[in-house]
Amino acid sequence: MSEQAATATQRANVGRLLIRALMPIVLVVMALGFAAVEPRILSAANLVNILSQTSYLVIFATAQTVVILTRGFDLSLGMCVSSVSVLTALIMTGMVESDPESLNLGIFLAVLAGLAFGAAVGAFNGFCIAVLRVNPFIATLGTLNICYGIATTISGGRPVFGVPREFSDLIYSGQVFGIPIPIVLAGAVIVLMHLLFTRTVIGRGFFLLGSNPRASLVAGLPSKRYLIYAYVICSVLAAIGAMMLTARTGSGEPNLGGNLTLESIAAAVIGGVSLRGGIGGAPAALLGALFVTTLSNGMNLTRVDGYVQMIVLGCVIIAAIFVDRIRTTRG
Repeated sequence: MSEQAATATQRANVGRLLIRALMPIVLVVMALGFAAVEPRILSAANLVNILSQTSYLVIFATAQTVVILTRGFDLSLGMCVSSVSVLTALIMTGMVESDPESLNLGIFLAVLAGLAFGAAVGAFNGFCIAVLRVNPFIATLGTLNICYGIATTISGGRPVFGVPREFSDLIYSGQVFGIPIPIVLAGAVIVLMHLLFTRTVIGRGFFLLGSNPRASLVAGLPSKRYLIYAYVICSVLAAIGAMMLTARTGSGEPNLGGNLTLESIAAAVIGGVSLRGGIGGAPAALLGALFVTTLSNGMNLTRVDGYVQMIVLGCVIIAAIFVDRIRTTRG
């Protein structure tokens, strides 16, 4: 590595550490600023609400982090969420209607089908990008339309009502030692993905592939296989988040994905994941998700117009990308 490249890498690492150190301070300052206008923001109930809302976004942000590390992103994430939501709801309601005694089997098969569908979407994206060498933007944009078509076709464009209450109790309304299930699941995802990134060959391969593709080839890294792994993991995490949202809403929603693609990418980048690849991790996704959720929650409670909120989020995303460009300038 040349002296200039080493300096650039050192600068990027310093920038990443600064963001991690400053983000908690920024979160506290932002919360205090909103609290000056609306004191309810710092109430115990609202803080728990923020954590619960963050639990969903952090899973999607972590999913995007996996592929962003490899210099990609997944535009199909939101519609994958919608498809999994509709698919799992249809399986559960269909089996319960045909045989009420098959409730547990229906939930098991629905979860299995949701995970399998997510893995299939990720494998398709990875194949197009790694083997067919299609640009990630184009490949995942195409998959977005495919998933949207699947979600609206199998649901008739309407919500699928009648999701069993037991399913909602399982992954939404239940608690573990007093902690809401969504927070527990999100925490488990963060821990497992952090271990994947820092303690496994595959995780380190994602960083190498994103930070220096040429070096990964010289090192004999099976780049195509690792790219497929990245997109499969991304979509499986999206499927997990989709089932959590389905349990919360109590129905399969063909439009459930909504703005999740934008919000998940925004959370990852704001938290310190570099769009240039090779920089980031699960803690960055967590910090970014907390920032986006706290910002949204504060604007909601202070009655900021929804369209203005979109403008604010867009400005924050642009600012985060600008900062990312500065701190990851390479020689």
